[in-house]
Amino acid sequence: MAFSQLEIDASQIEAMAKIFEEAKAKAPKAISRAISRTGAMTKTQVVRALTAQTGLKRPVIVRAVKAKPGAMSYALHSRGGDVSLKYFGARETRRGVSAAPWNHRQVFAGAFIKGGRFPNRVALGFGGQVMARAGKSRLPIGKRKSGLFIPKEMISGATAAAFLRTVNTVLPARLQHELQAILGGHAPA
Repeated sequence: MAFSQLEIDASQIEAMAKIFEEAKAKAPKAISRAISRTGAMTKTQVVRALTAQTGLKRPVIVRAVKAKPGAMSYALHSRGGDVSLKYFGARETRRGVSAAPWNHRQVFAGAFIKGGRFPNRVALGFGGQVMARAGKSRLPIGKRKSGLFIPKEMISGATAAAFLRTVNTVLPARLQHELQAILGGHAPA
């Protein structure tokens, strides 16, 4: 017959109670630091995923996605409209302008960047914007847009998944780390 005994030492519980009481005042600062660090890491992952998802260059995405850290929050936001084809590596061909919105290269027939007859095309002074005629006549002309909206892309697809995955994996670990730091290396139970 085996005999087992479980024993609870009240002095250990009293020591942990003192540690938690001391940490109580410092806990909001630890939570704030964990949220801030997680937010910064999340922004990196969102920028990376949004760059791959949209086909835009990284500096364009970095300018578009803004972080707003708070005491107990961290928000990522973006605003803007229909992105011009200029930002998708647009280049002129005989059939139109080739650009790659959503990382998928396609030809936009009838669009142009330069003026004149091939092969002696000259810049029109529109700063590399992709233009298209509004009707059958020569004028008026207007900018050709891609149909991609950064704010809409930010909350869908791989970008939304990257946001949720990063927050769900990093925040608990960071929170535990920050709490351990204020508890003097004692792991919270």
